[in-house]
Amino acid sequence: QRQQPGFGVTGTYLVNARELQIKIAQGAKPGEGGQLPGFKVYPWIAKTRRSTPYVGLISPPPHHDIYSIEDLSQLIYDLKRANARAKVSVKLVSAVGVGTIAAGVVKGGADCVLISGDTGGTGASPQGSIRYAGTPWELGLPETHQTLVLNGLRDRMVLECDGQLKTGRDVAVACLLGAEEFGFGTLSLVALGCIMMRVCHLNTCPVGIATQDPELRKRFTGKPEHVVAMMRFIAEELRLIMARLGFRHVSEMVGRSDLLDFQPVVDHWKAQGLDLSKVVRQVQAPVHILDYCGTIQTRQFDESIENTIRAQVGPALDRQQKIDITVAVRNVHRTMGTRLSSEIALRYGEAGLPEDTITLRFNGSAGQSFFAFGAKGVTAIVHGDANDYFGKGLSGARLIIRPPLSAGFKAEENVIVGNVAFYGATSGEAYIRGIVGERFCVRNSGVHAVIEGAGDHACEYMTGGRVVILGPTGRNTAAGMSGGIAYVLDEAGDFARFRCNLKMVDLEPLERQEDIDEMKKMIEKHLAYTQSPLAQRVLDHWEEILPKFIKIMPVDYKRALEKTG
Repeated sequence: QRQQPGFGVTGTYLVNARELQIKIAQGAKPGEGGQLPGFKVYPWIAKTRRSTPYVGLISPPPHHDIYSIEDLSQLIYDLKRANARAKVSVKLVSAVGVGTIAAGVVKGGADCVLISGDTGGTGASPQGSIRYAGTPWELGLPETHQTLVLNGLRDRMVLECDGQLKTGRDVAVACLLGAEEFGFGTLSLVALGCIMMRVCHLNTCPVGIATQDPELRKRFTGKPEHVVAMMRFIAEELRLIMARLGFRHVSEMVGRSDLLDFQPVVDHWKAQGLDLSKVVRQVQAPVHILDYCGTIQTRQFDESIENTIRAQVGPALDRQQKIDITVAVRNVHRTMGTRLSSEIALRYGEAGLPEDTITLRFNGSAGQSFFAFGAKGVTAIVHGDANDYFGKGLSGARLIIRPPLSAGFKAEENVIVGNVAFYGATSGEAYIRGIVGERFCVRNSGVHAVIEGAGDHACEYMTGGRVVILGPTGRNTAAGMSGGIAYVLDEAGDFARFRCNLKMVDLEPLERQEDIDEMKKMIEKHLAYTQSPLAQRVLDHWEEILPKFIKIMPVDYKRALEKTG
């Protein structure tokens, strides 16, 4: 699952999946994020999430790389390029109008849409949200099914449903309302021994499920066979219902809402006048369009450049022989380098290739999601500029970008990379000669990057890595930043007052020699890779400029480092 923060989502993580799900929200708490308290972030949790032990983790409510249906379509495209064999699912919440959203999701390329009801959620979900937020899947599911049928989209995708499905009857009702896949969350936990104490967030689960406490974990008695048995019982009950209704296959049941009836409620004072006819109505599918999933749509990719690159990097993939290639690129070439990186991840896992095994030199404007989930061992050098999502989910590659040699402008005064660069990146290096757009390094957990200026919300929700900013930033820098360190050159002297969010970080002068050496080494690399005049000026006047640097240090991160020595 690819959640809002993208914790631990690497190229290797994606390429080994059979289904990839984009979670837009949760049915039990729509429109809300989450927080994992620091005392629950044990070392093995931190390793999985690419964060620091005992430092709290924040999951923001929105995906900061999704602000339109086009952005969602781009993310679906990125995941399909990262793993062409996996089905891509999008999790939506049952709500008024969810059918229209689902139609856009399907047009955006999703293979599956999940409608999540309001009655699920673990004990970590706020009680107020569980009780009062969201709507039942019995309302959102038929709206989605009917909208997709009317628009001729229903036969190209799978419709899934979850939200406190407990019995075979629940599955039958969901199927008759339009679903053909079904999710079981809370029920599976109960089968494994959960007693619904609703203390998942306190690390005190008495049956050892939702806790990292070693003593409490000893109490866990669940076995896989328990869940298997539960699923068999549900399937048997569903089979009996299907037999009574005269169905042989689930596909025959999908959308047959004419077989549903409901108790009249007009006599109840609270529900008087409630009309459920729209819920159980059947809509007519367009000619030649099925009202259930026929064949999942296949999307055609422009692979001309990727095929050219793949044909030349064979020796590097097979024998780790060094390869250097020059390629012309245009902004229509989206998600460039991701297919190559996924093949490296399949063959070599997280270790990737030795450094600089493959060097790719691009001339022109790089399209969206350039080297998303880029694998270790690849160095990509761009002479030009780049669009949004540059280096999204970077997983070990080195990205370098600088203006063309013929450029007549000062790079340090112009935006050269778009918004949301290095969103959810986990490892690697980046050297950008120029300014980047908004939301730079959001949820960065391991990349070391040097840039020459940034827009608003830089380093938001960052949990690891190092960032050097050699120019001005926008407002709200370091909001929600809980890990990693950023060094900012504040020549104007207004960073602390106007540009930084100080709720979770402290601003410190550079006094420790380790910090100074680390930052200087990164700037020297930036100069070597990009020939930046700004980096040259900083190094030439080092003693004079050094006092103008500010170190952004997250409070909890500093405390955790002191605790672990």
